[in-house]
Amino acid sequence: MPIVPSILIFAGSVRSGAHSGKTADAAQKALALQGVEVTRISLGDYPLPIFDQDMEKHDGIPENAMKLARLIDRHDGLLVATPEYNGSLPPLLKNAIDWVSRVRHDGNHVLKPFSGKIAALCSSSEGQFAGVRAINHLRAVLVRCQVDVVVPECSVPRGAEAFDDKGDFRDERLRRAMENVASALAERAALLSKRNEP
Repeated sequence: MPIVPSILIFAGSVRSGAHSGKTADAAQKALALQGVEVTRISLGDYPLPIFDQDMEKHDGIPENAMKLARLIDRHDGLLVATPEYNGSLPPLLKNAIDWVSRVRHDGNHVLKPFSGKIAALCSSSEGQFAGVRAINHLRAVLVRCQVDVVVPECSVPRGAEAFDDKGDFRDERLRRAMENVASALAERAALLSKRNEP
């Protein structure tokens, strides 16, 4: 039987009506058409303090960071949709990555939530540059965390006009770009799925 990979999707913003949230929704639909198992979460359900190594040393890893790390670890791949804040990724997203990157163990179990994980990236913005600066920064951060980021990406310009009433892209080029992202991620995640391991 073919391996059905599992993909975790989240956006870098939790604002109501956020373009990155709509982009993540579009990615969820595209991945579902690829036949993968999709889990969609909101970072708003995992509130975290600002990353602080003194806090980590004194109090340990926050439980919500552990929950996120376990979720990421259980899935074969990730899809992250980031907005662009001042030419970079938002603090909510960077903070979550920073905390999860500190998780090494879950009890006696070695946990490597990012190392070797497959990820695909999307971005969005209100302007015509479509969050490309943010997606480049996000790619650099995740690669530093030993995440294997697929090449295809989908960057959505003019987010307020990009989606129809059903949440689908109005622009055929964006639809094709998202299909390419979903296809590449699904293929790579299936090849490296933990369910392929003996």
